[in-house]
Amino acid sequence: MLLKHYFIGKIAHSSYILAGKNSCAVIDPQRDVDIYINEARAMGLDITHILQTHLHADFISGHIDLAKKTGAKIYVAKSAQCTFDHVPLSEGDTIELEDMVLRVLETPGHTPEHLSYVVIDKARSDSPVGVFVGDTLFVGDVGRPDLFPDIAQELAGKLYHSLHDKLLQLPDYVEVYPAHGAGSLCGRAMGAKWRSTIGYERKFNAALLIKDKSKFIKSLTEDMPPAPDHFSRCSDVNRKGPARLSDLPVMEELSAAQFKKRLGNPHIVVLDTRSYHAFASQHIAGAWHLDLNGNFPTFAGWVLPTDKDILLVADEYKKALDANTWARRVGVDRIVGYLDGGMVAWAVAGFESNHIELSSAEDLHDMITGDDNFVLLDVRTPLEFEDNHIDGAINIPVADLRTRHHELEKDKTTVIICSSGNRSSLGASILKQHGFTDIYNVAGGMTGYSAAGYTRECRACVNPHGSRFFTNFSEVKKHWDVQ
Repeated sequence: MLLKHYFIGKIAHSSYILAGKNSCAVIDPQRDVDIYINEARAMGLDITHILQTHLHADFISGHIDLAKKTGAKIYVAKSAQCTFDHVPLSEGDTIELEDMVLRVLETPGHTPEHLSYVVIDKARSDSPVGVFVGDTLFVGDVGRPDLFPDIAQELAGKLYHSLHDKLLQLPDYVEVYPAHGAGSLCGRAMGAKWRSTIGYERKFNAALLIKDKSKFIKSLTEDMPPAPDHFSRCSDVNRKGPARLSDLPVMEELSAAQFKKRLGNPHIVVLDTRSYHAFASQHIAGAWHLDLNGNFPTFAGWVLPTDKDILLVADEYKKALDANTWARRVGVDRIVGYLDGGMVAWAVAGFESNHIELSSAEDLHDMITGDDNFVLLDVRTPLEFEDNHIDGAINIPVADLRTRHHELEKDKTTVIICSSGNRSSLGASILKQHGFTDIYNVAGGMTGYSAAGYTRECRACVNPHGSRFFTNFSEVKKHWDVQ
């Protein structure tokens, strides 16, 4: 038995190859699947099995592409009611892979159709060695059950039983292989390690220490991080089977003149992927801004319109290709063009552009302590805002500005802040689309403001390898009376 782990940053997705001597299985594959094909080829293996733990909500899976390219069978829960060719699985089913046996557990909770796969390496023992838990159990956390709001309480109850009556019945030494790690919004407070053991999680996972079922349900259905828009789309796309990458539009390289001509089409939008400093200095009017170096895929899936084609602005062609790859991973499939030469070519062509003001922490402090009349808009999540914010700030999470911009006054100076400058730049681009003109973005955000000594550090800002919804372990124990 050989286990290979693959991790995609930004969406914090883990996938795996489970290999024998001649064949292997891929568990929860990412959309661009050549990484598995190349690895199998290098090891002299055939990919024969594709195992899905659940219908992933935060990314588009590669099961269709991988099956088409390798001839491998797709295994997925019978209850998922998938419409593509697959092997349906239920509780107690087994899958044989050379000397290994994978025993199927139905572990609903994060999603209704969730499965876990218990691995037994028969060459060594009849006892389980590991378990692919998908998003039921994480390092330091459990899967959120609120992605289906109408049945969140019911799913939280099922999650409790999936954990305590099934996964925690496995021996302590069994390794845990989750589908996500720190940074994913599929949980609230995941650890940065990619694997753990049943015994370690039993002892130190705060959610598992809440023995009272009603308290467990309450803890997972209140104060959860917001769920991005694409979470409600990706599951259904994965159920039906996503379009193959080879069938998606080719991203054309467009001259400035060709790019400008396309902008006359009401079904076209512009996405600027450069740094927030570059966007602030010069950008095309009406453009969305998502810094490729930030959490680009999450916010691309969250805020970009799904009914329009997208034209990209990037620093260079390779970065445009990277942006397109990230976008496709979250189901944004309509990027059709790229501005060849970037904003330099746009400027040389003499075309009109816009800009916004950047403020430093010192500038912001001078405005706060001076006589300036302005609105300070904090676009972080409510939990980040509650942890620490500047007095007088208004909190509207950045994605909500699409529908809540009318709560602000267009004729007032609006200063936008987040933790770094990235989300606030996205917020500035949204407000500009709705007619706001006097906008400032705080470079460095709350991180810079606290580093300058004007406020205390916020826990989310100084915990780059953890969840932005980090909750102190001792606080959890105290709040829920766990031992």
